[in-house]
Amino acid sequence: MKHLPLARLCQEGNSEPFHQPSRLHRGVQRMATGIRARGRIWRMAAKGWVCARGIVPYLILSDIHGNREALEAVLDHARGRYDQILCLGDLVGYGADPNFVVDWARSDARAIVRGNHDRAAVKDDSPDSYRAAAHSSTLWTRQALSPENLNYLSMIPSGPLTHEGFDLVHGSPMDEDHYLVAADDAAPLLPYLKTSLTFFGHTHVQGGFLVTQDGTRKLDPECSLDVQPDHGFYLVNPGSVGQPRDGNWRAAYAVYSPKEQVVEFARVPYNVGPTAEKIVLAGLPAMLAARLLMGK
Repeated sequence: MKHLPLARLCQEGNSEPFHQPSRLHRGVQRMATGIRARGRIWRMAAKGWVCARGIVPYLILSDIHGNREALEAVLDHARGRYDQILCLGDLVGYGADPNFVVDWARSDARAIVRGNHDRAAVKDDSPDSYRAAAHSSTLWTRQALSPENLNYLSMIPSGPLTHEGFDLVHGSPMDEDHYLVAADDAAPLLPYLKTSLTFFGHTHVQGGFLVTQDGTRKLDPECSLDVQPDHGFYLVNPGSVGQPRDGNWRAAYAVYSPKEQVVEFARVPYNVGPTAEKIVLAGLPAMLAARLLMGK
């Protein structure tokens, strides 16, 4: 499978210069040889890190929606480019593999906020206002989830959640059900933004906004984003892993490096066929399968 590389990693050579390890780094390297953190080896010495607070790169995921194949493709594509995974919610809903995704989150997500579909899966009155397909998938998901995974979803906090100096939300800092689609949606949030960088999901559209006293503008996901805190407040959407709705069917994610203050957007193709087939065979609405191919 051919993957779409991160913008900054398209350049020849390494994205970061190799640092000649000091005696301390060589010692760290020896210790790191046998250390695994959540199934991965810390790459401290090779990158010149000493595991200080807030400098490790993060894989930012949102709106996986029970899509196993898309999640696996993203994790494969991003392997080696992050040390912690942060999730912006909606692990479940629409897709036919909710238990696989929740099991993964329980094991690998360093920090997570709930999404509206996560909430709906455990609250009796939540899906009543949903459209027919979403309502049907919510009822199916409740029956499909194991008791352990239902309990996990019930324990996920709502945002905003501050993590290492930046915020995680699902919809917006004011409301997890709030859609930030246009600049006019983001502009009123200025008084409520507490950190210079907030990651959000919910819209399934990769990109985001820069909010300032002088106005609000959209961020271009085709380019890497240099976060400059003195320029305003950044609202960044990594896009949807499991069900993009920006006209691009490929699974979306982002990698954030606090050390460099850079957000990298990425898209990766995956085998949609098995995902769509499982949705239909599960008895979920066929349109949930069809829309995966359209990215809408």
